[in-house]
Amino acid sequence: MAKVKIKGIIFDLGNVLVNFDHFIAARKVASLTSLMPQDIYGLFFNSEITKKFEEGKIPPRKFFDEVKKLLKLRISYQEFLPIWNEIFFLTRDNQKVLRLAGTLNKQYRLAVLSNINTLHYDYLEENFSLFNPFDHIFASFQMGCIKPEPKIYVKALKSMGILPSEAFYTDDRSDLIKEARKLGIKAYVYKNYTKLRQDLLKEGIKLNEK
Repeated sequence: MAKVKIKGIIFDLGNVLVNFDHFIAARKVASLTSLMPQDIYGLFFNSEITKKFEEGKIPPRKFFDEVKKLLKLRISYQEFLPIWNEIFFLTRDNQKVLRLAGTLNKQYRLAVLSNINTLHYDYLEENFSLFNPFDHIFASFQMGCIKPEPKIYVKALKSMGILPSEAFYTDDRSDLIKEARKLGIKAYVYKNYTKLRQDLLKEGIKLNEK
C-alpha cells in the first residue's frame, strides 16, 4: 500500500516556535502577595478561569478581575499586562524551526495550532516575527475550543483542506499528540530541532534547507 503524501504541516506554538516559562509570571506575582510561586502557578495557569480564557469564553478584563480576586492582587490592569505577557523567549532551536518552516511553506500548507489566550497572542504578534511563514494560525481563543478536544483538530484540517492522513503535526505535549493520532494525523512529540527533522523525513517530507 502506497504511503499517503503529506500535504500540510501543523506546528504547536509554545516550546516549539517560541519558548515560555510561566514561573516568570508566578515569581513576579509572588513578590506582590504572601503566596509561593508554586501556589500561584497552580492558581494562575491550571485553573478553570484560565481554561475559559484560552477558549475565548471570557474577555481580558474579566479574566484580570477574576485573577485579581483569586490572588488578592492590588494592581491595575495595565500593571498586570507585562506580568502576564512577558514570559516568552526565543532559543536557538526555536530559530532553527522557524527557518525550517520558511523553507517548507513553498511546498506544503503550514499552520500553527495553539492553546493560547488573546493577550498572549497579541503580545507575540507585536513582539516576535513568528507567524510569517504560516498559511493558517489556529488559536484556541478564536476557535472556541482547546487541544486535545478532537473538534479543534477537525476544524483545523477542514480549514486547511486536507485529510488527517495528509497532515504532519508536532507538539511538545505527548497527551496532545496521542489525541491527534487517534484521528489519523501523523503526529510526533517535539523534543528538539534535530528530532523534528528526523520525524519530517520519516514521513517523506522534503527538506529544502539552505
